[in-house]
Amino acid sequence: MGILNAMQQGFDPAMTVIAGPCVIEDEGLVLEVAQELKKQLAGLPIKLYFKSSFDKANRTSIHGFRGPGIEDGLNILALVKGETGLPVLTDYHTPDQADIVAQVVDFLQIPAFLCRQTDMVVAGARACLKHGRRLNIKKGQFLAPWDARNIVTKVREVEAVHTQAGNASPAGDWLTLTERGASFGYNSLMVDMTSFPIMQSYGVPVIHDATHSVQRPGAGSGGASTGGRREFIETLSRSAMAAGADGIFLECHPDPSKAKSDGPNAMPLDLVGPFIKQMLLIRETLAGMPRLLPFPENFGA
Repeated sequence: MGILNAMQQGFDPAMTVIAGPCVIEDEGLVLEVAQELKKQLAGLPIKLYFKSSFDKANRTSIHGFRGPGIEDGLNILALVKGETGLPVLTDYHTPDQADIVAQVVDFLQIPAFLCRQTDMVVAGARACLKHGRRLNIKKGQFLAPWDARNIVTKVREVEAVHTQAGNASPAGDWLTLTERGASFGYNSLMVDMTSFPIMQSYGVPVIHDATHSVQRPGAGSGGASTGGRREFIETLSRSAMAAGADGIFLECHPDPSKAKSDGPNAMPLDLVGPFIKQMLLIRETLAGMPRLLPFPENFGA
């Protein structure tokens, strides 16, 4: 079944794609990557967000490159928006940063290790509701998929207070969760494909983190950096699309071997376009396959 027929039957083919270098290394690099992503992905039925972090606050080594910081980082992201017209996403790391970040970026993100911090969740939800932004929360690798229900509940409580105060309800899928795998032994992550329908049952889109899911935490040289198995990006991502994931998050770099953060698990920039086209083909095929075994009413409980 083609995309057009799928649209006529009520299937929205637009897929969220979050892509960019792990960390803002410099202004020139992020502009190069953003412009190339826009070029490679032009005309595809996706919602593209450029991603890069102004600070990597949880580096393995104290000597690891962290980024330019919040002020310079947000200025660079604002430049990317102005030069390319792409909406942008970045992490925030403390509750007080949320409102500052929301004044610039279109999509705020809570890193996986901070997903259960109530103050982080509340601050992010309030900032997004105030400024009309989206909020992406990465499910920590220490959580089961059904534990994510508590994260969603926290956000919905903030949303209820917002609307009860007379504010307009937020439009569309402003809250998303991201699956990035669960810790399995040492230096290894495993992606449970049942996570996608389970977390979707809480009423939110669920995105697959294509590159962090192939990380090997602490498995870099001397244990002072993160390793990764880039060759499995396609294997897991194809499976996630078949499992019904609503989008793809992937970090990419013109030369992953020279990336200042998460190079071993980054997608080479020149392969992003072909990769996303493959994901769309799987998504299109899935749209024409009705479920044979419906989920029970208490699914995800």
